[in-house]
Amino acid sequence: MASTNDHPGERAATDPIRLLAIRDTPLSLDEVFRAVGDDAAGGTALFVGTVRNHDGGADVDSLGYSSHPTAEAELRRVAEKVAADFPVRALAAVHRVGDLAVGALAVVVAVSCPHRAEAFQACRRLIDDLKHEVPIWKHQRFSDGAEEWVGAC
Repeated sequence: MASTNDHPGERAATDPIRLLAIRDTPLSLDEVFRAVGDDAAGGTALFVGTVRNHDGGADVDSLGYSSHPTAEAELRRVAEKVAADFPVRALAAVHRVGDLAVGALAVVVAVSCPHRAEAFQACRRLIDDLKHEVPIWKHQRFSDGAEEWVGAC
């Protein structure tokens, strides 16, 4: 029997980026999960970011996301880096823009890899780099009437 590392399923897919988008419409967990389905993947990690009702000790009523015109290109760059650093079989990331209510899905990312540890690590890197490097800004509106802009990069 050959070493498991010799099997093609142990390596990254040739084109693992299956779905990347910045949208002004509601996000779908099912769409993202389906996008990263791969028979060679033994582990799939999915992260869902939602609008929470508080930040920094203050109550949040709602928020809006806006993005720079280069945001999708930057998202692709981030995804390509993650795919280059891990044996990614499939990767997907979608981020919402526009006004969102508390509880709404703001971002969904998923990665499938041959093994769970790689999937967790790659998914963590994907969401962390997306939040730090993709030019998407959050405008929070608080219950006391205050507002705050938070930049992604």
